[in-house]
Amino acid sequence: MKPTPLLEVKNLKKSFSLSTGLFSKGSVTLKAVNDVSFTLSKGDTLGLVGESGCGKSTIARLLLCLDQPDNGTVSFKGKNIYKMNKAQKNDFRKKVQIVFQDPFSSLNPRKKAGSIIGEPLLIHNVLPRKQIGKRVSELMEMVGLRKEYAQKYPHEFSSGQRQRIGIARALSLNPEILVADEPVSALDVSIQAQTINLFLDLQKQMNLTYLFISHDLSVVKFISSKVAVMYLGKIVEIAESNELYQNPLHPYTRALLSAVPLPDPLKKRERIVLNGDNPSPFNPPKGCVFSSRCPEVKADICTKNHPELIQKQDGHFVSCFLR
Repeated sequence: MKPTPLLEVKNLKKSFSLSTGLFSKGSVTLKAVNDVSFTLSKGDTLGLVGESGCGKSTIARLLLCLDQPDNGTVSFKGKNIYKMNKAQKNDFRKKVQIVFQDPFSSLNPRKKAGSIIGEPLLIHNVLPRKQIGKRVSELMEMVGLRKEYAQKYPHEFSSGQRQRIGIARALSLNPEILVADEPVSALDVSIQAQTINLFLDLQKQMNLTYLFISHDLSVVKFISSKVAVMYLGKIVEIAESNELYQNPLHPYTRALLSAVPLPDPLKKRERIVLNGDNPSPFNPPKGCVFSSRCPEVKADICTKNHPELIQKQDGHFVSCFLR
């Protein structure tokens, strides 16, 4: 009997209705997340990859109960988070925290770093006020910041330091899961490497589980134990990290990997160029969502039916008729 996953997402759907214009009474529906399923086991890192607008951040909001789904479930330790009572939901929110993409806009510019990091402890009444200062100092040292910096404001820090403040804030309640939404995309390359190493060190120290959202396949490969590839609101491929990078099955995954620069300038990789423009998320292609750009498309199959996410190899799932 398999152990219960720490987090299990089943058939998650979320749509948004948007007005067609200032003087129009009409509206269009955007299917931001369309029948997404995956699991997260304790201590794992799932890298969620896809281009902008594919639904990655909407999934993050759904997992944190910031949005309600149209359909589907998210279960934490076997319990549906959308059916929890107030006390259970408060406890869940302590266990699942988020690190945001922009380390500047996610911090209150009027508060000092120490107050920002200690605020969750006050809100959830976890520690007596007298002990919060000590806990803040511990958290700052844990993420590589000097405790004296607690008296500084966000604008006095570099972008990398600000992101460390955001990470320390997320860790203040001893969470089990961290949702990292593009946490290094706003940082310089050298600072990205330091931040990724910090994530890995913290995972070992605190036995954390990560949902790591990114569009950078190189970063995801370095940190993730499993990778899910999204396109227009759907997961089109999911596999163990090494398996996916060595044996990509979906044409979209192959195209993404062909665009990743190689560290050796003498080595060359055949680039797969996708034809056509990105389809509108308000009017996605019928059948397979990737059919309008797929270099291997079969019109009689791919444009009429939608392929299910099916296991092709051990732990390797793909949504493609041609595989």
